[in-house]
Amino acid sequence: MLAVVFPGQGSQAIGMALDFARAHDGAREAFKEAEEAFGGGLLERIESGPAEELARTEITQPAVLAASVAIWRCVEPRLPAPAGIFAGHSLGEYAALVAAGGLPLGDAVRLVRRRGAFMQEAVPAGEGEMLAVMGLEASAVAAACAEVEGPVAPANLNSPVQTVIAGARDAVRAAGENCKAAGAKRVVPLPVSAPFHCELMRPAAERLKPELAEAPFRDWERPVVSNVSARAYTRAEDARRLLYEQVCSPVRWVECVGALAAAGATAQLEVGPGKVLSGLAARIDRRLPRANVETLDDLEPALATLAEALG
Repeated sequence: MLAVVFPGQGSQAIGMALDFARAHDGAREAFKEAEEAFGGGLLERIESGPAEELARTEITQPAVLAASVAIWRCVEPRLPAPAGIFAGHSLGEYAALVAAGGLPLGDAVRLVRRRGAFMQEAVPAGEGEMLAVMGLEASAVAAACAEVEGPVAPANLNSPVQTVIAGARDAVRAAGENCKAAGAKRVVPLPVSAPFHCELMRPAAERLKPELAEAPFRDWERPVVSNVSARAYTRAEDARRLLYEQVCSPVRWVECVGALAAAGATAQLEVGPGKVLSGLAARIDRRLPRANVETLDDLEPALATLAEALG
């Protein structure tokens, strides 16, 4: 069975997926739907930037979503076997829901634009921070955070030895020093505009909740694995609840990849800008064959890898 995963914020790049739009009607239509839902100006930012504008959270989220779905619409008809299960990292879970049939693209674009704005506005600039901790187990990172006064906690459990922490700036920096003392190989500040997936995002979650309640989710057949629970779901009511909880909850990506394998996935395809999730998969489970499609040049090699893996 094929698992398909979609990247989150941080994977954006000027020009992403435009080679697909130039070559395929499906990608052009996806960008058209996204542009209309955004209200105009999204494609211009994807095409021309500047990078600082594309990195604004309320722009980044709909832009990455649109690019990922545009690529997916070109890739899906060429797959050697249908996708059986989906997942996405944070923002990528919305792309997974679109691909699985749980939410129309235009409605997803409107949702993530508001999600991005709410997240940006939840914490004043300069008051929050995120750090990537490398070379230290997640339990030790959590213990290092627990020793600090102030809001800081694991936000992204990306691999067995890579955990991102988030919270108030001083608390995050103190926790980072604790991680170094505990043996972390590297502690790297992330160039993000807010401390995502921590309790400081509570105001954003509460503002997003009524938006999720009104969005036209529908039950679907092919499951999506939740960042919050690391379990598969297929019901609209679960999507609304889990996406609300996702705003403040850590992304349990190691467990999500494990859930894909436990469900019977024998190969993973990453669809969208960047290769981060393919790199993480190599650290989580080397036995799982993987491929990624970011550009048109990636398509044929990815299809060949999947054909071999899926038999």
